[in-house]
Amino acid sequence: MKNTIQKNVILTGILSLIVTACTKTETKIETFENPDGSVTTTVVENEETTGLDTVTITNTVQKAKENINEAGEKIEEVADKAGTELKKAGEDLKVATKKGAEKVERTADKAEADMKKD
Repeated sequence: MKNTIQKNVILTGILSLIVTACTKTETKIETFENPDGSVTTTVVENEETTGLDTVTITNTVQKAKENINEAGEKIEEVADKAGTELKKAGEDLKVATKKGAEKVERTADKAEADMKKD
């Protein structure tokens, strides 16, 4: 679930950057003096679009999704491998602990037998 949330946040950010990069707005304030002496102020907003079209945006978003999915798969592979290695290490530790306990028991039994001989 965490991966899905991260993917959505990244994709939203990429899409926001692409959308804001597609338009450019320029605002000009023009002031005119009328023949009667009054002043008229006009706000002119000019919006320009860049050469990006929806196909380019869609392709970019799709590529981003693919990259994010690929990264997620690699992370899962590494996590699985680490889990397997940790499980093996745990099993090795159990075996070593068991062998150590057996040696301690044998030593204790031998010491007890030696004490009874005396």
